[in-house]
Amino acid sequence: MRLEKHHNILIVGLGLLGGSYAMALSRRGYPVSAITLEQSSVDYAMNKGLIRYGTTEVEPDLIAKADLIIFALYPHTFIEWMEQHGHLLTSGTIVTDVTGVKGSIIPRVKALLPDGVEYIAAHPMAGREVGGVENADDRIFYGANYLVVPTEDNTPDAIELCEDLGWTLGFRTVSQLSPERHDEMIGFLSQLTHCIAVSLMCAKDDPELVRYTGDSFRDLTRIARINDAMWSELFLENREVLLGEMDRFRDTFERLYATVRDGDRDQMREMMRISTARRALFDKP
Repeated sequence: MRLEKHHNILIVGLGLLGGSYAMALSRRGYPVSAITLEQSSVDYAMNKGLIRYGTTEVEPDLIAKADLIIFALYPHTFIEWMEQHGHLLTSGTIVTDVTGVKGSIIPRVKALLPDGVEYIAAHPMAGREVGGVENADDRIFYGANYLVVPTEDNTPDAIELCEDLGWTLGFRTVSQLSPERHDEMIGFLSQLTHCIAVSLMCAKDDPELVRYTGDSFRDLTRIARINDAMWSELFLENREVLLGEMDRFRDTFERLYATVRDGDRDQMREMMRISTARRALFDKP
């Protein structure tokens, strides 16, 4: 099943990602509506043409008419919304999301779905250090990766629709992986990197640093400007995986520490050569 122009799309949560989804889909002619907390977000999205209709109320008719509902919410808010309003979803509706953890979320959401409603999890690997619909920008998807996270319960039609959504949004790659593999990859590629950036910024309290730094420090700590409410929740939802990746990083850092302490330049250079070769794979064409 492909995403068609006659499909009614409802986005729940008009923050940065929800707003950017709305921008990308509306630009391509899809009918997009939204439910979000703040009337100011609705007004902004309507004025900018990001959505055709928006509301701060959970309107049963709006939910019933949706063919595809995209939940752009924090994990706990997604669960709470489903607990309170999930019964309003109608058979034939497909639900997807943007949450950064899957193993602890997917079974809880599926348990709250009415019969005939299918949830296919997804994770757009894109974002910015600022939030809110006023910062929405569908260019964040260009060159980025989109992850589809099916389980054995998902139908081929729902998986195809979710993949097509990723391509429609403008992502460079669309990949499938299991919930377990997703959380492992995210634990290393996303959560651990944020841990490192936060730790680095907390390691030295010197107001003069900003006067002397070069681009390397700025690049390495860009993601240290962090949404503490969201990221602390993601860390704890993926606690065991993240702790394992933190242990792996600590062991590797201690190996590098030892090469400096012991003056082992050969081993130091070997680690640098490995680093250089692996990093080259990430360079975008």
